[in-house]
Amino acid sequence: MKVSVVIPVYNEFRLFNQVLDRVSAASLPPGCSKEIIVVDDGSTDGTAQMLAEHALSGRIVAHHANHAGKGAAIRAGIALAGGDIVLIQDGDLEYDPADYEKILTPIVTGAAEIVYGSRFLGEPAGMAAKNRIANRILTAAANLLYGIRITDEATAYKAFLSPVLRGIRLNATRFEFCPEVTAKLSRLGYRIHEVPIRYNGRGIAEGKKIRALDGLEALWTLVRYRFVSTGALKAGSHENDR
Repeated sequence: MKVSVVIPVYNEFRLFNQVLDRVSAASLPPGCSKEIIVVDDGSTDGTAQMLAEHALSGRIVAHHANHAGKGAAIRAGIALAGGDIVLIQDGDLEYDPADYEKILTPIVTGAAEIVYGSRFLGEPAGMAAKNRIANRILTAAANLLYGIRITDEATAYKAFLSPVLRGIRLNATRFEFCPEVTAKLSRLGYRIHEVPIRYNGRGIAEGKKIRALDGLEALWTLVRYRFVSTGALKAGSHENDR
């Protein structure tokens, strides 16, 4: 199976070469191959030039865009993905690509169609108390609204069988990608499988970009998609799910 690693990135010049080295070196389940798709979300710090060099070398598939937000960058990466599996990777060092094999194995073996890497089944080192509380609230809301039982709704490490992910209509532009896919796939009857992962949180000073308003938008996204028709959730639908 081919795995498409989709990496949205914005102003990560200082760290991104390390991220790319780790992603390139990460082990996959036996029989799997890897493509790396990086979507630059209009970086202004030299990240775009760095990516252009890696694209010329054939190390990555790169796509450059105006600054539209993380969700828009992820959607652009999904559109470019040619793999049987799509795995989302943040463009920083909070998440460890050494966990890829653990995340992907349930999909490769046919035990799952969707896998979330849960920080709370492991130990989320460095996570600020306010972020921990926000994550707990979002997870509780997802479980209550959709009748599911997960421990980490907002984890960035999410992997999907490509047909499953392409089967839903995605609208996210900023950080609401996570609640949107959780809501829509849950409404359509898919089960989310979780595995424990490692996590090393960073703060705003180190480049973390999510803010309190993004948490409120995520919560509203979970609520909103609970009450739209299931037909509006599917790719190709002409119904309005806004």
